[in-house]
Amino acid sequence: MSPFEILRFALRGLSANKLRSSLTTLGILIGVGAVILLVAVGNGSSEQIKKSIQRLGADSLTVTKSTTGGGGGRGGPGGGPGGFGGFGGAGAGSGSGEGSGPRTQAHDLTTQDAAALVNAADAPSVKSASPVVTSQSVTAGYEGTSATINQFVGTTPTYFAAANKTVASGAAFTTADVTAANKTVVLGSTTASDLFGRVSPLGKKIDVGGIRFTVVGVLKATGSSSSSFSDPDSIAIAPLPAVQETLTGYGALSQIIVQAKDSDAVDSAQAEVTQILGQRHDIASSGTADFTVSSQASVQSAVSESNKTFTVLLGAVAAISLLVGGIGITNIMLVTVTERTREIGIRKAIGAPRGAILGQFIAEATVLSLIGGVLGVVAGVVGSLFTIVGVKPVLVPSSIVLALAVSVAIGLFFGSYPANRAAKLRPIEALRHE
Repeated sequence: MSPFEILRFALRGLSANKLRSSLTTLGILIGVGAVILLVAVGNGSSEQIKKSIQRLGADSLTVTKSTTGGGGGRGGPGGGPGGFGGFGGAGAGSGSGEGSGPRTQAHDLTTQDAAALVNAADAPSVKSASPVVTSQSVTAGYEGTSATINQFVGTTPTYFAAANKTVASGAAFTTADVTAANKTVVLGSTTASDLFGRVSPLGKKIDVGGIRFTVVGVLKATGSSSSSFSDPDSIAIAPLPAVQETLTGYGALSQIIVQAKDSDAVDSAQAEVTQILGQRHDIASSGTADFTVSSQASVQSAVSESNKTFTVLLGAVAAISLLVGGIGITNIMLVTVTERTREIGIRKAIGAPRGAILGQFIAEATVLSLIGGVLGVVAGVVGSLFTIVGVKPVLVPSSIVLALAVSVAIGLFFGSYPANRAAKLRPIEALRHE
């Protein structure tokens, strides 16, 4: 028999049981669609996180407390501090020599640390160092309207350039506001919209924990996430001492955002920051750093690796449904062989070769998986057009090819046993089957 005739017999056999064939195809469809869509979600999540990291700026470093380090610290800077907001340029902070100030606690970052990082003699590659404290999920109110702000940040004016925050209307607060601990605030676009709608918020006062903050500016929208939980535009930025006084207390800093003089100086700035903080925190005696200095390149690399693992895991979970679909094909084809035993016997009795019987049942299984695979690809591509749990899926072309190829391979593999069983039937036994 020619391949065309074998295919014609296979299609006729499948059309004889349309409902059963459709349900079997559905199993493959779900498996292929799930693989494509979940891999796209994992890839989309990775891209979204990368964009969030890139928004901080290619010339920025982030200093955070280490979760494993220990050790005490040296005293405050040798000279007088530059004051709040005085961390924006060379000479603004104090010297890096040993002073008579109090020892810093293990794992703590202080405003004195930030001031030391902008000493021109010790850190010529550093442009600014912004101390940052952050309060999460703060409720703010305005004339009966309330909104939850994901991040309420206390910092200095240099933070806006270092963190790539652009003021769209109004202005950022000033060094004088920081020094005087004025209750001024710059709102993210989402926060401004939630509290004021289309009314201009400039000059108006919002209530945060019973304290009134005057809105002086609104940030440009980043538009990178539709999820309210991770929305980077749900933010408020105020002078450091004002936030410490009302929300966080005068404890350790959450982090220090360091801006290098240019993107080519990031590595030099990272080395300088590490050396200065190492001396201040007396890392030589403790043997373990109590801080971490990370550049955007290192963060992106770590995130990429973790997201690759996450995406592979999602794909592997979805692939289980493909395996289940393959088992379904085996089950259905075994039932088909049993139902058509007499037909097989008659065909073999009148001279049908073993290859024709084998080819027909393998063709039936392959056609089922191929149709399911194609429909699964369509379902996966269509599904990727929608935002899922706040993530915009990004299709991975290789996942489409791989999922479709695996679906066909499943048809061949799981259909081979029933087909081989049908081909081995002896004509006399098949004709006696009731």
